[in-house]
Amino acid sequence: MKTDIEIAQEAQMIPIKEVASSLGMSEDDLELYGKYKAKISNEFIESVKDREDGKLILMTAINPTPAGEGKTTVTVGLGEAFGKLDKKAVIALREPSLGPCFGIKGGAAGGGYAQVVPMEDLNLHFTGDFHAITSANNLLAAMLDNSIKQDNELNIDPTKVVWKRCVDINDRVLRNIIVGRGRDVDGVEREDHFVITVASEIMAILCLATDYADLKKRLGKIVVAYTYDDEPVTAKDIKAVGSMAALLKDAMKPNLIQTLEHTPALVHGGPFANIAHGCNSVKATKTALKMADYVITEAGFGADLGAEKFLDIKCPMAGLKPDCVVLVATVRALKYNGGTAKEDLKDPDLDSLKKGICNLEKHIENLQKFGVPVVVTLNQFRKDTKEELDYIKEFCESKGCEFALAQVWEFGGEGGIELAKKVIETIETKPSNYHPLYEADLSIKEKIEKVATEIYGADGVTYSDEAEDAIARIEKMGYGDCPVCMAKTQYSLSDDKEKLGRPTGFTVNIREVYISAGAGFVVAITGSIMTMPGLSKTPAAYGIDLTDDGKIEGLF
Repeated sequence: MKTDIEIAQEAQMIPIKEVASSLGMSEDDLELYGKYKAKISNEFIESVKDREDGKLILMTAINPTPAGEGKTTVTVGLGEAFGKLDKKAVIALREPSLGPCFGIKGGAAGGGYAQVVPMEDLNLHFTGDFHAITSANNLLAAMLDNSIKQDNELNIDPTKVVWKRCVDINDRVLRNIIVGRGRDVDGVEREDHFVITVASEIMAILCLATDYADLKKRLGKIVVAYTYDDEPVTAKDIKAVGSMAALLKDAMKPNLIQTLEHTPALVHGGPFANIAHGCNSVKATKTALKMADYVITEAGFGADLGAEKFLDIKCPMAGLKPDCVVLVATVRALKYNGGTAKEDLKDPDLDSLKKGICNLEKHIENLQKFGVPVVVTLNQFRKDTKEELDYIKEFCESKGCEFALAQVWEFGGEGGIELAKKVIETIETKPSNYHPLYEADLSIKEKIEKVATEIYGADGVTYSDEAEDAIARIEKMGYGDCPVCMAKTQYSLSDDKEKLGRPTGFTVNIREVYISAGAGFVVAITGSIMTMPGLSKTPAAYGIDLTDDGKIEGLF
């Protein structure tokens, strides 16, 4: 079979104006970025705000493995399958980061015959949203350092600067740096840090803000430093809000593209789920709900990260109520969790499957805690055996879940019809009684421990001295009612990536805690998780090239 990029490059796209027309939009409702990409105007979004919402479907997955799960692929394929059934559907996805594109994971456009296109544009610079976020982040950093240099009227303690610069590339050498070295005119020398752009609070703010007024209000609340008297200093104090908002003006507008089968896709925002809240923008999701009968959105990595944050952070903040959750797994990934070596995953191994299915079991149990109907789907591979498929189906149904196979990678929308019918049936027969995992009035520690024990399966939580001090400070500042955004490895339910399956007998260690006041959540960093990833020994960047005739190769 052809590679993903070959399939995408051979796709017969239709002008984005035609895709928009299927949703009731005219050319005047779009801001075009060439023939196949557009932003949706604020005027159109305002004009549809009083329409009835469609049904909201969340796509999530088990913990990722080297075998691959295909969550975005199934999201795209399900949207295409709704089209095959003459249902009006829209997909709402995150934008890919350049970090994984040139690192290990690759892009985030789906795969096979279930992709969004133009694939190269999406995975690279797209419409410039990440550039705008990076620029706004670093403008704030520059204005903060300038405030310290120019007589320091705000009494900022340079050793208590907490705002970090960012770049959308995996670059480990920028994690800890010294700035301001050189002459006196070059600034105040201090330790500084970088995060990857998708971990910037401005990314989270853009994805949670409902309009420009809300954007500016959230930007103004960003805590950038503390004074010598230990009082917080905000972006509003630095007088950076207006200029940051100006940089983010167009980035606030959702992007419209299409799938290989011309299903509309709103792709907007892109926080990582292992170090941020892992969901696309509220504005894109809410706009999609006004335009379609069914909206399929995804949350990053496994259900212990992306889905938990979608259900505990995004939904309560945005007033969203999901009607169904689709949980993606593969036979290969479950066998990997059961101990099968990566090179042997193509071979039948029912024993390993039975051992590894405990990972799926835990995710099912977790999602059921939120009161939303769950459909488990297997992203099917050709060498999966009937015995393996039947075992998983029976297991899921014994846990009170609906079950359907998906073959969207190979067959596109046609391969997702069974899943689409099952999702429709579930929505029509099983009402959603969605509720968050915890109440807002719990303490920060109680929320952390609720997630760690009930979602991860930990016996308890330990805290570093720095984390203890930070929690006390955050609660003293009045942010104790914020939800928690857990930064944790995606590869395990625990905070140790080596613990596969369904780990037990472990504690979660909270290394660092800080407030993202503009985003409206408290970030708790566990274990050895990094907010600036590094490149591997053989990064994907080695295989990406541009031919003499301008064709991109090796992107996946």
